[in-house]
Amino acid sequence: MKENLKNLLSEIENSSLKVGIIGMGYVGLPLVLRFCEEGFSVTGFDIDAVKVDSLMKGKSYIKHIPAASIRKFVEKKKFFPTSDMSLLKKTDAIIVCVPTPLTPAREPEMKYINSTTKEIAKYLRPGHLISLESTTYPGTTEELLLPEFEKTGLKAGKDFFLVFSPEREDPGRIDYTTKTIPKVVGGVTKQCLEAGSALYSKIVDRVVRVPSTRVSEMTKLLENIYRCVNIALVNELKILCDRMGMDIWDVIEASKTKPFGFEPFYPGPGLGGHCIPIDPFYLTWKAREFGFQTRFIELAGEINTRMPHYVVDKIIDALNSRGKAVKNSRILILGVAYKKDVDDMRESPAVHIIELLKEKGAKVSYHDPYVPQIPPLRGHNLRMKTVSLNEKTLKNHDCVVITTDHSRYDYGWIVEKSNIIVDSRGATKGIKSKKIVRA
Repeated sequence: MKENLKNLLSEIENSSLKVGIIGMGYVGLPLVLRFCEEGFSVTGFDIDAVKVDSLMKGKSYIKHIPAASIRKFVEKKKFFPTSDMSLLKKTDAIIVCVPTPLTPAREPEMKYINSTTKEIAKYLRPGHLISLESTTYPGTTEELLLPEFEKTGLKAGKDFFLVFSPEREDPGRIDYTTKTIPKVVGGVTKQCLEAGSALYSKIVDRVVRVPSTRVSEMTKLLENIYRCVNIALVNELKILCDRMGMDIWDVIEASKTKPFGFEPFYPGPGLGGHCIPIDPFYLTWKAREFGFQTRFIELAGEINTRMPHYVVDKIIDALNSRGKAVKNSRILILGVAYKKDVDDMRESPAVHIIELLKEKGAKVSYHDPYVPQIPPLRGHNLRMKTVSLNEKTLKNHDCVVITTDHSRYDYGWIVEKSNIIVDSRGATKGIKSKKIVRA
């Protein structure tokens, strides 16, 4: 036991450890670059052959990750992308960053974690360090991964080391990076925690040790539930303020001048991204096992899920006020990414708004400077491409809907050239025009 840990810590310290990262998406790819920057050799695993081919050519498919960084490490042979899972046997540490979506019944979809766990178990050997980063319910590491690994006859904390360290990526954010965001780590045993902490301390400024993998798993959920509930609160207040003849953005701006006891959250057309719309329901599902109902989470989910319908209702009202029906109206959606200045479309509320409008017979187009065409998405198949954003496009649409407040948009010009603007993001705040309808 001591020899396995000692050897592992030595390899981590001198950066000779070979790292394998499973999942080359928004979480896995930044980790690859951080380990390479610190001198480690990294094998990046992904079942998507298109992604692997792009990485092998030094190309980036994620806007905020520069291709030059990928190309540099591929050329130096510090980074090797592959779909060949048998190469796991050549790694010393394996970090799992696979998707954890929800089923249509809002239950955890664990097939990616389960299949990855079985694959790792095939090649597990003494001295291996395994870290799960995929957001999931408390108990996943000990209930799913640990038993599968120990079927091999190897024991956690003695022969191999198992930790959970939740990802904290925020695509497009520039004030914090993978290096500067503190890394929470929980281990199955004290030896596991020591090994996991040592590994992550090589790539982040601060490692936060917690008592167990369950605490680590719950930490991530609390972070996202906190945001989900507070966003639901301001979304509900947005609707109330609209009925009372107030602008919620004015209220938030005034409230955030208080230097203590208040943190601003902002309303929108619904929740997007992989985390906040999904992760809270992992806990809701797990809580049922303990006879507990997470009422705050469920209510917040209900409010946030309703927001695309609210935006569509405001579009219908805006058109009606000008004597037009939504059916056969030409509607331009501005921004389909889930948040400003990124190309990430996961769970974007804009997609739901487009589908609702199409169901009502509207002729819908979209523009997004970061999304040239809407990719295949789970549960959606829109097959749309961005249109050009010019004066003719704006004038030819009966209504323009701001669903993502990208910084590249000139909102004053957009308002001037459009017939009606429905603003779900507060992007036109400060612009006075009877064309603008707040949503």
